Amino acid sequence: MNVSPMEYTFRGLNYEIRSATEKDAKNLSEVRLQIDGETENMDRVQGEAYIDEAGFKKIIKADSEKINNIFLVAEVNGKIAGFCRCEGSMLKRASHKVEFGVCVLKEYWGYSIGKSFLAESINWADTNGIEKMALSVLEINEKAVTLYKRFGFEVEGILKKDKLLSDGKFYNTLLMARFREE
Repeated sequence: MNVSPMEYTFRGLNYEIRSATEKDAKNLSEVRLQIDGETENMDRVQGEAYIDEAGFKKIIKADSEKINNIFLVAEVNGKIAGFCRCEGSMLKRASHKVEFGVCVLKEYWGYSIGKSFLAESINWADTNGIEKMALSVLEINEKAVTLYKRFGFEVEGILKKDKLLSDGKFYNTLLMARFREE
């Protein structure tokens, strides 16, 4: 599904949150690869589960056609600074919920892009009758956990020793969800 673009300004940075288009596919492939190398907060190390331009075109096309999927990008001066997705299920018993994921290039951390993605995604979900937004986050990603809680997400479970990071230690993953207010 597609949404109307929204303009934001924070700390002097102007950016637009909008639906991804197939023209973004090459840039998205590059941005995802770069982000995976900038942080250990993602599920992948750089280069794993690589999605090329054709792969992103396929995802964008599918997301724009499905009523319970959304794919948003943050654009700064014609460049993609990050993206997020809400992916739903076509299965009847799971059609009430979506899985939220987000990533932002490190140079754009601190400009509330993640917060804007989350706000736009929640608005879309609530407007479209999505009852539950779920996500997973490393317990040590304290800024993200705090942001999610501020937006009404709660911890539903913990996956113990779920991720092995570069320091050789295992870390827990928090399973969080937000339920639509009635």
